[in-house]
Parts: sequence; C-alpha cells; structure tokens
Amino acid sequence: MNSADLGRRVGVPSTALFTDQYELTMVQAALKAGTAGRRSVFEAFTRRLPEGRRYGVVAGTGRVLDAVENFHFDDEMLGFLRDQAIVDGPTLDYLADYRFGGDIWGYPEGEVYFPGSPILRVEGSFAECVLLETVILSILNHDSAIAAAASRMSAAAGGRGLIEMGARRTHELSAVASARAAYIGGFDTTSDLAAGFRYNIPTVGTSAHAFTLLHDTERDAFRAQVDSLGRGTTLLVDTYDVTEAVRMAVEIAGPELGAVRIDSGDLLLVAHRVRQQLDELGATETKIVVTSDLDEYAIASLAAAPVDAYGVGTQLVTGSGHPTCSMVYKLVARAGSGDPADELRPVAKKSMGAKSSKGGRKWAARRLDEEGVAEAEVIGTGPVPEELAGRQLLVELVRGGEVVAREPLDAARARHVAARAGLPLSAMQLSRGEAVIPTEYV
Repeated sequence: MNSADLGRRVGVPSTALFTDQYELTMVQAALKAGTAGRRSVFEAFTRRLPEGRRYGVVAGTGRVLDAVENFHFDDEMLGFLRDQAIVDGPTLDYLADYRFGGDIWGYPEGEVYFPGSPILRVEGSFAECVLLETVILSILNHDSAIAAAASRMSAAAGGRGLIEMGARRTHELSAVASARAAYIGGFDTTSDLAAGFRYNIPTVGTSAHAFTLLHDTERDAFRAQVDSLGRGTTLLVDTYDVTEAVRMAVEIAGPELGAVRIDSGDLLLVAHRVRQQLDELGATETKIVVTSDLDEYAIASLAAAPVDAYGVGTQLVTGSGHPTCSMVYKLVARAGSGDPADELRPVAKKSMGAKSSKGGRKWAARRLDEEGVAEAEVIGTGPVPEELAGRQLLVELVRGGEVVAREPLDAARARHVAARAGLPLSAMQLSRGEAVIPTEYV
C-alpha cells in the first residue's frame, strides 16, 4: 500500500489534555489504592440511536488511532498539572511515562451499528484505559453523527453528486473532521482544503457572490472566471437575474460550460427552468449544482428535479439535527487483582432509569436472513455460536499499544456502501422510525 493512500500524517500536538479532570483524579486514587493496574475492559456503545434514526454509522476510528498514539504528557503539560495541584507527585510520575500499551478492537470504520453495539473495546490496565475515555468519545460521537447525516443525504441523493461545504459553519478543526466523516458517509468532495491536504479527499470550489459583485457587470465576472479557470468551470447564476445569467454564461463559455450553481429561490422550479434553457442553448452537457441550506429532506424533495449535484453545509456539519450519537465508555469487566493472569469479572452499573448497561467482554455479529439481508445485531459474552462465527464485526485495531489496522479512507467509504446495502430497504426511509434491525443478547 502506498503511504499516500493513508493521507498525510500531519503533525498534531499531544492529545493528553483532551480529557476531563476526573480521569486523572481517578488514576491518582486508583494508584494510591493499588487498583490502577487491574486488567480492565472498557467498551464504547450507545444505548439508543438518535430519535428517528434507523441505523448509525461508525466514523472517527482512524482519528481515534491517531489520538491514542499521540496521548502522552510533555513537560509543559505536567507542569500545568503540578502548578494547578490537579494531581499529586506519584500520579505525575505515572503520567510522565504514560503510553497506551493495551489492545483495542472495534467495528471497522464505515460499518453500521445499532443500540448496544460494542463499537470500540479497549483493554489494558484500568489507569491506561480510563485516561482515553474523553478523547475517544469526543471523536466517535462527533464523527459518527456527521457520517450518519451524510449517509442519509447520500441515500436521498440517489447517486447524484454531493459536495461537503460546511467549513464556515463549525469550528475550524471540526470542519476537517466533518469533511472526513462526510466522505465516509457518501459525500464525493469537500470545499475544505485542510481536509483535502490531510486526508486526500477531492476538493472543489470556484466562486461566491462576492466575486460577481466585485465586478462592474455580471458579464465581466463570468468572463474573468472563464478566462482564469476555463470553460469547464461552474458559474454562480443567481446573483441578479437567473435567466439572463444562464444566457450570458453559455454565451461566454459556450456549450462546454461545466456547470451552473443555483443558491436561492424555489430550487425545484428554478432547476427545471434552467435545465430547459441550457438545453435550448445547446449546453446539454452543462450540469446543475444546487446549494442553499439543504438537508436530507430537501435533497429528497428534489429527486424529480434535473439536478446533478448538491452542496451541503450547515445541516451536514451539525449532524442534521443530531450533533452527537450519545455514545458512552463503560467499564464492563475487570480483574480482581493486579495479577495479569487473574480472571476477568463482568461489572455493570445498576440503574433504575435508562442508564443501565450489560457487563462482560462482548463480541458482536450480524445475523442475515435467507436473502442475505441483516435481520439482527447479536451481542454476547460467551462462546460465539458456530453459525455466527463468520459474521463477527469487531476487528483488531491496536495490539500491545501498536496500531495494526490503518487503512485508506476510501476503504471505509466503500465499506459503508456495502454495509448500508446489506440492511433492509426500510433503512433508507427518511420517516421517523426505530432501529431497522433489533439487538439481541445471547
């Protein structure tokens, strides 16, 4: 595999302080109690899907692997912890030498998941595993939410192009992560150059209304853009009068004009009128791109319109109403002592409400019906039934602290296409509903 396939390994600062203070104070207390070294198993999962969603999408796994590798405390960080009296001397000594040395298994990126799915399983000593809780959840909750929204939009688009263009609607670093997650979920390109640089996602972009307004006339703006970017460029035609702009665009660029973009108005009506006009002017191959606060419902409503691509911003990078997946990271098994050979014991929180969890180190498999369509997510803690042995979902990601499962982003993108295709057709419905397949515990 060419290293370029994995994107650029951009240098990032340590992720060790991307955490909550109580992770460190728990380590301090466990060190003092002599329990910090107990072999432990933590699992990341969600108790329920966001309201109305029928499946979830795993995204962010590759970023989690980077975060685990970069989780270490430098002298300046240790000085901060010391000066603020956040932890004591013995804990500072432990943190100074910290490197995760355990194992991580999880659903591969791009796979779908359901309530209770053990999306990530982290094994090692209590201290080394508990420190990773916050950074793992912050990545998985964000990226999986964006990927799920992207997947729904991709299904609604029905094979038409999708452009991620939400960088100006979120935090600058979240924008890069959002573009990555959207690409996994089915988007084709991004406007964000940092995402293109870091993850090799194809980038696109031509001009905004400001470019047209800069010039004395719309004709001058179109001429300048075509002279610079060529006849295959995309011209924005709704700054003034759409009909006149389309006529002028074809006059200047000729029938080789790549595309026109519509960013306002009744998109369904305008798209039909623009397509008819383009065809009458001989620009039968010129494509139509629409933008303007789109979400999966708006995309679906344009299914009958002659639209070739959709550009989506705000609704995508905010998860289309669900900016988090409510994933949690829970201790599910631990040894009774610091002896590495000590047997793991299932543990679980008891709750009167909806926050209960199931103890034990889990496996997961997806059972298929006679037609090869998923019919249940099966989760267990004992032996894997023979009929499910070849359908297990967790893969090894980290072994003894070393990452063993990096892959190109296109592999996760292709995996999602296959995983979604293996679900019942009702998974593609945009109407509110429950998880498309049940979760069964054995």
